[in-house]
Amino acid sequence: MADAAEMKDYQKVLLLAAHLFEYPDAAWWADLEDCRKAQREIENAQASSVFGDFLDFVEETGAKEYEDLYVRSFDFSQNTNLYLTTQERTDFGKQSQEMHHYKELFLANGLDMPNQLPDYLPALLELSAALPPEQAGKVLGSIRPRVELLRTRFIEAKLPHAFLLDIVLTETAGLEVKP
Repeated sequence: MADAAEMKDYQKVLLLAAHLFEYPDAAWWADLEDCRKAQREIENAQASSVFGDFLDFVEETGAKEYEDLYVRSFDFSQNTNLYLTTQERTDFGKQSQEMHHYKELFLANGLDMPNQLPDYLPALLELSAALPPEQAGKVLGSIRPRVELLRTRFIEAKLPHAFLLDIVLTETAGLEVKP
């Protein structure tokens, strides 16, 4: 990962969002102070504020309760899990095609995720953060409909993670190439 001083704001935002969507294991909790530092380095005041509020929520909730929320929300729920192709599991052929599309996004941009499914939202956010703005906008634009659906489901489930998706969608809008 590039030095934070060399990174553009969209990269900082996407990397922090990706990290916060990861499973909250011991290493994740140990990284919270680094997340606070990253949050303070984000120039976009609204994004920085939302990240700060989310980090406050995580810390106030505590490790056990937050892990329980995470598992219920992302591991045991078809509606709110972080694998974008599982949102509509009625057509496995379509799901397979979409999975192939996501894999091609990684390969076309010189990256491979051999230990992760390519439709995993944090992986796609990390991919976008590793790309120049125009390419990042294309990747984010291609996943926008799925992220918007996930955001709607997070709101219905009253998950605070919806605010993280608001930031991702704002970054997407800022990076998408307008015709």
